[in-house]
Amino acid sequence: MADIFDAYALADAWDEMFVRPGEVRTAYEPVLAALQPIEPSELRFRADQMARAFTDRGVTYAFAGEERPWPLDLVPRIIDALEWDLIQRGVAQRVRALEAYLSDAYAHCRAFEDGVVPWRLLLNSAHFHRAAQGVEPPGGVRIHVAGIDLVRDEAGDFRVLEDNVRVPSGVSYVIENRRAMTRIFPSLFAEQHVVPVDGYAGRLLAALRAAAPAGTTDPRVVVLTPGPSNAAYFEHALLARLMGVQLVEGHDLVCRNNRVWMRTTRGEVPVHVVYRRLDDDFLDPLHFRPDSVIGCPGIMNAAQAGNVTLANAVGNGIADDKLLYTYVPDLIRYYLSEEPILPNVESYRPDEPGQLEAVLDQIDQLVVKPVDGAGGMGIVIGPKADAKTLERTRKAVAADPRGWIAQRPVALSTSPTLAGERMAPRHIDLRPFAVNDATDVWVLPGGLTRVALQEGNLIVNSSQGGGSKDTWVLAEGPAEQPAQMTPDGELPEVAPRQLGPDGNPTVVQEGAQQQ
Repeated sequence: MADIFDAYALADAWDEMFVRPGEVRTAYEPVLAALQPIEPSELRFRADQMARAFTDRGVTYAFAGEERPWPLDLVPRIIDALEWDLIQRGVAQRVRALEAYLSDAYAHCRAFEDGVVPWRLLLNSAHFHRAAQGVEPPGGVRIHVAGIDLVRDEAGDFRVLEDNVRVPSGVSYVIENRRAMTRIFPSLFAEQHVVPVDGYAGRLLAALRAAAPAGTTDPRVVVLTPGPSNAAYFEHALLARLMGVQLVEGHDLVCRNNRVWMRTTRGEVPVHVVYRRLDDDFLDPLHFRPDSVIGCPGIMNAAQAGNVTLANAVGNGIADDKLLYTYVPDLIRYYLSEEPILPNVESYRPDEPGQLEAVLDQIDQLVVKPVDGAGGMGIVIGPKADAKTLERTRKAVAADPRGWIAQRPVALSTSPTLAGERMAPRHIDLRPFAVNDATDVWVLPGGLTRVALQEGNLIVNSSQGGGSKDTWVLAEGPAEQPAQMTPDGELPEVAPRQLGPDGNPTVVQEGAQQQ
């Protein structure tokens, strides 16, 4: 085994790369073979060069008030074709069930009448918007893009951790991670038959165009961003560029006679589909927060009139409420007449009789989450929390049982991750991205693997200091070389890889990219 793995000790969790010490899983054998001849200092050098290239290209994220290069670990996460088939079927099934729930919740409410979901879950949700009531989007699609977070448990089985169907982010890093890894280990992609990820932008654009209002012959799509100060602005700009559509802010749009127009240097042009990357509350000051200056006044009226499609739809937040998460297996059975392909993590509902007491009694043994939390904020991991934190959490749950759920702690699977100049196990999760075009739910092969960079930490979110790995889905057929195409069909310029005098690869820096 390579020196870099000499001190690698398996954690008390499923290890993605090793069956047991010294025994590598079959899918990882080429990766281990590629890493064996590399000295630890050289691997660290490659990682630092990659971080510099990310900074030059603007592939960054905000953490603790500082803009940092996107942290990509050099050891990929590998999923074989059989496992991926299970994942993509399970994710697509879940999206279809949540789509059916949203349609029902904003129209007939059959699931509530039949007792599958309690009325209080809908009426007490902060994300239930009456402005969305009765709005029937083209093709019935409200979830155009979904990000379903998965973890692998102690037995190696995938489980759903949470659903994201409002404005899920992170797919740009999937694209950039792959671009970077093809530079660092180009030969591995030929050996491993890795399924490419460059088709995402084309799939997304096709789904957005398919979502245009009826009668639109040549729909115009725009990406609506809160602006450059937003933490995900890089993603907004990248997706707009790859799709070949305009990136706009609220002041670039104007609503008149329940139609949306975009201001250009040649006058106003109509807009038919808005892929919006800001929350409901800030979208339209006439319907939601009146102090919002980043939205577009009147855009909700245009959506209600059927003259513009908002992707994802307003009001989707009731479907990624973490309390609703506990009902999704029942919703799959109710709407689809199917058994869930991917199980949930075992969960408690403190707002139900008897369960509040159980949660409060076992709070030091559970993971407690706020139902509206995002980015890992507010999560309390009972077995690792101190007495003061547990007492504060116990009081918060008792005061507002509807605002929390509790789950069994899951020892998220680990993967070898570069820590300094050695490999160490770090916990990871997986966010596959799904695109719904009304005829099919397509799942991007791979998704974003997030990694907790601190030893023993179970919070993988980048906002909490987490990193990422390139996720490789293995194909059964011949290898395909991934390549990102620009909207005009040309390959984008990338920094060439060269060998320096010491035989190590160097990266020719690119100029800072204007997004």
